[in-house]
Amino acid sequence: MSVADEWTAGREAVAPVAETVDLLVLGAGPAGMAAATEARAHGMRVLVLDENGAPGGQVHRAVEARLAKGAVEARLAKGAVEARVAKDDQDKDGAKLAAAFRASGAQYRPGATLWAVEPEGKVFWSEGGAARSIQAERLILCAGATERPLPIPGWTLPGVMSVGAAQIALKTAGLVPEGNVWLAGQGPLLWLYAMQALTKGGKIAGIIDLSPPGGFARARPHLLRALKAPEYLWRGLVWQRQVKRATQVIPARELRAEGEGKLARILVDGVAHPADLLLLHDGVVPNTQITRAIAGLTHGWDPVQRCWRPALDLWGNTAVARVMVAGDSGGIGGARAAALSGRIAALEAARALGRITTDERDGRAGPLRLLRDRQLAPRPFLDAMFPPLPEAAIPDETILCRCEEVTAGRVRQAVALGCLGANQTKAFTRAGMGPCQGRICGPAVHGVIAAARDVAGGEVDPFRTRFPTKPLTLGELAALAG
Repeated sequence: MSVADEWTAGREAVAPVAETVDLLVLGAGPAGMAAATEARAHGMRVLVLDENGAPGGQVHRAVEARLAKGAVEARLAKGAVEARVAKDDQDKDGAKLAAAFRASGAQYRPGATLWAVEPEGKVFWSEGGAARSIQAERLILCAGATERPLPIPGWTLPGVMSVGAAQIALKTAGLVPEGNVWLAGQGPLLWLYAMQALTKGGKIAGIIDLSPPGGFARARPHLLRALKAPEYLWRGLVWQRQVKRATQVIPARELRAEGEGKLARILVDGVAHPADLLLLHDGVVPNTQITRAIAGLTHGWDPVQRCWRPALDLWGNTAVARVMVAGDSGGIGGARAAALSGRIAALEAARALGRITTDERDGRAGPLRLLRDRQLAPRPFLDAMFPPLPEAAIPDETILCRCEEVTAGRVRQAVALGCLGANQTKAFTRAGMGPCQGRICGPAVHGVIAAARDVAGGEVDPFRTRFPTKPLTLGELAALAG
């Protein structure tokens, strides 16, 4: 028996996949679920790869399990819980998307990590401890968003984590904050999580509001457009009102985390507060780890949200034939806009593969594009309210790259020595060369370089990614030989 055979013999069997598919969808969040469902409606063979164990993505994470649990509790409480769950618009949207996706007939592979895409459409992923591959006529990448890092002194201490991570724990395991728990940063997700945690019985010592002053003055010119979807603004006001009734909100400019071996206190503009847990958030950015690794797939700089995003046409097509992008990985728009963009991209894929005509595509996509435009209307208002916090203000001693423990000061020293971009930073400091391959530190390293050079972010190259984009074992590769 060969080494590969011995390794494979002890591995849990995973159901086989076809050799080719019409459409491969990466991600089973709102965009991915909607794209797969729409594509199946036009008779396409669809394979969906998703790292999570169930469909939903971050916004609708564990929605099926939560609603199933709520239904059981509702029967015991004669409908009280069911009525409360039904009022959650996000859960209603997620449940509807997941049910349609499950019924669509798309082949769904949870626990699957895509790590390479070849120009001809061959895709590689790992699942169940083995690497696999398939030939796809068309790809729709729906990788979603990632949280923008908020580096502060002490953010690597145990007891400091992101708001997004805390929300995952809340949605999947029902874990609520207890003790001296602080939230710090800015953006809608911070207020949403605070409201969700408090509703579930969690305790929050306070919120450190780091948003730049004058937010409404900056956002006022975009208010009329934002009122095309007034429910977004109203929902945000309700979240803030509920949270402010339950806990203190402290506007601040400077924040530090301190402790001996773990978080013990935070310093807010020099004033100390005891802390058991600190949750940080500074908005989200498109997840471009895969798209930046595909040769020829161009990206553009978003000067408002200070991030890179793939260059797309109105249908989600990229500069690379076969490859499309939908949802927040193509530009932050929220769950409903993501689902609509997934459907629009699927219609374009159906046209490209000859399943529908151009006129049919245009006729079906017209109403969807109008709905998507409405959902995107509040974005300029929100972007102006919550601009990314300035990297120039990050103290020199603050670690940017957690994997390699590279500080902001070392990055600035590299710039003084002639470093012009993030990729050169690897040679100067090893920033971005750890296990995460720059997924966490990338925006912060890029921003510090741009600020140190006193140039716009678009003039600084981001970290280049290379396949495989996720860690891969020799055992997984050995499975490809079979």
